Amino acid sequence: MSVDPEADAGPNAPFHQRGSNGAAVLILHGFTAGPAGLLPWARSLADAGYTVDLPLLPGHGTSWQELSGMKYTEILAAAQQRYAALAATHRRVFVAGLSMGGALALNLAATHQVAGLALVNPGLSIASPLAPFTGVLRHLLPSVPGIANDMAKPGGDEHAYARTPVAGVHQLRKLFAETITLLPRITAPVLVFRSDTDHVVPESSMRTLRRGLSEHVHLEVNRLTRSYHVATLDYEAESIFARTISFFQEVQQQRP
Repeated sequence: MSVDPEADAGPNAPFHQRGSNGAAVLILHGFTAGPAGLLPWARSLADAGYTVDLPLLPGHGTSWQELSGMKYTEILAAAQQRYAALAATHRRVFVAGLSMGGALALNLAATHQVAGLALVNPGLSIASPLAPFTGVLRHLLPSVPGIANDMAKPGGDEHAYARTPVAGVHQLRKLFAETITLLPRITAPVLVFRSDTDHVVPESSMRTLRRGLSEHVHLEVNRLTRSYHVATLDYEAESIFARTISFFQEVQQQRP
């Protein structure tokens, strides 16, 4: 096992492990959160033989104030750099993501040769009626209560910020808007896990994804009936991990 030298001892330390099957997976976390909520998913893929990279994205793992000053293009650029590093040493690179990480994964798939996508409650829209006004509100209201730990299963902790920066939400909306325009460019097969009850990402995100993808793109949607937003730490986590591995294996067999 090779641990990322950037890692610290905190719960949101990045995770990197070299695999043996020749393929790699980049895993991208959600807004205000970090690697902690996706670590079991990353470990399951590493155990299956994949090279796995789960980075801590810019503006995360420190303070909501730092995220408040971060542009979405900086976060996207970091994801692009991690993908490029994996693509330089692996012929096939998959991308997985939760929430904002799902939007980043879709953006990457539209602009790079991604082998396939596995998304958990991907975000492409924001439920709050105040979301369209964040450009103004960010000057009046620096932060709002956090959106962490939306799980049905008790005891989980994704170690996200207790406050959500409004300026960051404004940047998140920009990421979503850009990604939606790029959806028709995606050709990679897409696997989605969507919770019936999600208090963070609205169902409109799923409708937007369906409308945006080309009809020729393979899209598999698995509904989660017992898990909330952070489904990778919830009751159906193990089924997410197992289906992700089998889906990636199927793609590898179909596209040698």
